[in-house]
Amino acid sequence: MRPGDMASKVHMPEPQCLIENINGRLAVNPKALKLLSAIKQPLVVVAIVGLYRTGKSYLMNKLAGKNKGFSLGSTVQSHTKGIWMWCVPHPKKREHTLVLLDTEGLGDVEKGDNQNDSWIFALAILLSSTFVYNSMGTINQQAMDQLHYVTELTERIRAKSEPDEGIEDSADFVSFFPDFVWTLRDFSLDLETDGESITADEYLENSLKLKKGTSQKDKNFNLPRLCIRKFFPKKKCFIFDRPTQRKKLGQLEDLGDDELDSEFVQQAAEFCSYIFLNSKTKTLSGGIKVTGPRLETLVLTFVNTISSGDLPCMENAVLALAEIENSAAVQKAIAHYEQQMAEKLQLPTETLQELLDLHRDVEKEAIDIFMKNSFKDEENVFQKELATKLDKKRDEFCDQNVKASSERCSALIKEIFSPLEEGVKQGLYSKSGGYRLYVEKKEELKIKYLETPRKGLQAEEILQEYLKSKESVGEAILQTDQTLSEKEKQIEVERVRAEAAQAAAKMLEEMQIRNQQIMEQKEKSYQEHVRQLAEKMEKDRAQMLEEQERTMALKLQEQARLIQEGFQEENRRLHNEIQNLQKKMKKSKKECFLS
Repeated sequence: MRPGDMASKVHMPEPQCLIENINGRLAVNPKALKLLSAIKQPLVVVAIVGLYRTGKSYLMNKLAGKNKGFSLGSTVQSHTKGIWMWCVPHPKKREHTLVLLDTEGLGDVEKGDNQNDSWIFALAILLSSTFVYNSMGTINQQAMDQLHYVTELTERIRAKSEPDEGIEDSADFVSFFPDFVWTLRDFSLDLETDGESITADEYLENSLKLKKGTSQKDKNFNLPRLCIRKFFPKKKCFIFDRPTQRKKLGQLEDLGDDELDSEFVQQAAEFCSYIFLNSKTKTLSGGIKVTGPRLETLVLTFVNTISSGDLPCMENAVLALAEIENSAAVQKAIAHYEQQMAEKLQLPTETLQELLDLHRDVEKEAIDIFMKNSFKDEENVFQKELATKLDKKRDEFCDQNVKASSERCSALIKEIFSPLEEGVKQGLYSKSGGYRLYVEKKEELKIKYLETPRKGLQAEEILQEYLKSKESVGEAILQTDQTLSEKEKQIEVERVRAEAAQAAAKMLEEMQIRNQQIMEQKEKSYQEHVRQLAEKMEKDRAQMLEEQERTMALKLQEQARLIQEGFQEENRRLHNEIQNLQKKMKKSKKECFLS
């Protein structure tokens, strides 16, 4: 990692207990959640489970690049209670965080109750993108029997809140289950079959082969193998020699590589390299990459569900996460809209269309932000909320625009028409010919007012309000002007009234135009929401098809493997029958010859 990488900001010098096991009850540790919520990067989550005192913590420390961290313990007492978490910068994926989950040992006799073992196992499955099962020795029937937790997964986890016809297909689980890695410690056998060398992965595949038969013994033999094959299509196996002499095992975290068995050091390095290069980013249905806050929500949702006595459901957890994030996406979009409008909008605008054009551009950006930060918005509830809030914000800016225009125009009227007001006070127009002077001055100032820029939408209305307020003054000056005849005065009164009526008609027309502009803008907003929603739905559909195809391919791959094994078994049976038949024929010929 380069010093400038964001991943370098992950600072967690030692593991924290994420899920505590207190007297058989699981509880989330708030301190660990707070650390998790601060990690905004995508997470690669590696969880390890296995019987207690099998060296799980040592492997996790190696993945963290440390000798010490997760408690190893040096006695037969289990040290790790609950699930411990260590977040470190990912050594290979830039701007990703590696989250290591070390679980308490399964089968701890001190606990007495194995109920929590099943929940710990299930939580490790639900939270991880790579699931490591750690055991001692070889994969024999005892090892399979110890892995009975995998056969209980369908009783501990639900993929859907309402499975079709009450039955969940293994494909539902494959879609969100992690990759499976089996680590075999203190492995002492030679990797070969029928005299030929095989890989650790081939050894695992051979160990997972099913028996032909329908007896209870055959069913018990096949069940854990069948579950592993169905739930974990992607499997990997690593074998480890004993790390050092038995008497030094208690000081393992203090020993350097030169003090350990060289084969073990090489095997541990290969294991770490595989995890770093092949472990996937934790991803939910729809291609949603899990970040710290998202994992925090999953942890809370699952543990709370278990505590309430219900089964953790991936679909419900994703919907709970979606509700939190969609609400935040609305707020993020609105915050962007408000910020951009505050920066770019200068009130009052000369026309309403100027404001609406800016609103449309910024609204488009806000909708885009929502779409990028939201997922699984059932029935578009949150998008409708966003649309309502954007409409309200637009109306608020329109109101502010009107208010700003009114204030500016009122100030201009007061400033520009002050000479006219002063002239009236001084009696400049209360004389013969005064009305003509009054009208000329009023028209002169009116032109000056109309030519002043950036008055906004209320320019005409504020002017007409002012002129209307001065009608009585103008009429008084008119009536006292001796140079005008009664007929001329009547004509002037009619002219003023006609002018006012014309101005009122103009204002009404402008109001109708503005209403039409707002209606057109609402339609454009609706179309923009529809357009971006359609694009998102198309992307989601493509993503879903890709996930379904991937899941189906994995399922078909496993079915093909089962069929192939069936053919191989049948070939072996036929081969044995042919050999037996040949032996019988050879024996028969020999007997005929002798006779």
